Amino acid sequence: MQLASREFRNIALMGFMGTGKTTVGHLLSDLLQFELIDTDRVIELRTGHRIAEIFAAEHGEATFRKIESEVVRELESATNKVISTGGGTVVNPENLASLKKHSLLACLWASPETVFERVRHQQHRPLLNMPNPLATIRKLMLERAPCYREADIIVGVDFRHATEVARNVAKSFRDVTRRR
Repeated sequence: MQLASREFRNIALMGFMGTGKTTVGHLLSDLLQFELIDTDRVIELRTGHRIAEIFAAEHGEATFRKIESEVVRELESATNKVISTGGGTVVNPENLASLKKHSLLACLWASPETVFERVRHQQHRPLLNMPNPLATIRKLMLERAPCYREADIIVGVDFRHATEVARNVAKSFRDVTRRR
């Protein structure tokens, strides 16, 4: 779907865990005076369980992905939102298509090493409970890269402060909405 034929009422931040989606989301929502919707947080509030607890349960990831898709679909009527998605949200083609209906998709990209350094001490990351978390990060990032490349803009975050990233995304959003 071309940018010119799409409606941009929101911004959806996508990318691997640890790329700064939540941090940039807060800054971006302040810059644009939009409400921040963190899909992982919505799922936690809805279920009463932390993401790690959901993943640890029987059928955990499948249950999580089902609820995640429901949340994404509910956002189709949203306006003036910054949507911070989970790292695997856009792997589901239906989620990606749903977000493209109303949002400028901004992918925050970091190297596997940067991601690992940012998240290695965080106990709430279910995908890090592996014997070699860096290898897991590399493998998952490689698998998810085609989905992340579907973004309207990709912003490298390895050497940028979150404020600069938020300003970059805000400028891109203003540019595409100004053309309408």
